[in-house]
Amino acid sequence: MTDNTPPRLGRRRPRPPRSLKQHIIRRLIVIVPAFFLMFIFVRTGALDNLYDRFTFNKLSWFDNTALVEHLRTVITRKGLTTMPRRCLVMVVNGDASTPVPSIDVLGRHGNGCPGTTPSAELLFHLRVDRAGQSIMTDAGSPGLYRPLIP
Repeated sequence: MTDNTPPRLGRRRPRPPRSLKQHIIRRLIVIVPAFFLMFIFVRTGALDNLYDRFTFNKLSWFDNTALVEHLRTVITRKGLTTMPRRCLVMVVNGDASTPVPSIDVLGRHGNGCPGTTPSAELLFHLRVDRAGQSIMTDAGSPGLYRPLIP
């Protein structure tokens, strides 16, 4: 005797079991696009920008470590240099209590960064007003500082 009544809420008709091939194809349909999406996020720097947006707050202006990470993201986002983010070295002249520290931005060469011989060259300078939460740079015009809007 067959049950021809329509299924009610909560009751499901039994499905035939899936084959191994169907399981693999279903997983690949989800995993491959997710992998490529994450790859694009990482390569374009969108993941770094999102991380910086969520973690950098008003108190981070007074923490040199957080400030340097924020500056690396802003410098690469604004295109002040063609160096990759991981190859930028910041030398902070002044401690966390200094209201307007001067920061030297160096570009590292060799050891996974562009260039053959390991070295670091001065790219430009930054001035950070911690209380006013503003950044001034002399990139492209040494000695003439202009605001860098993050």
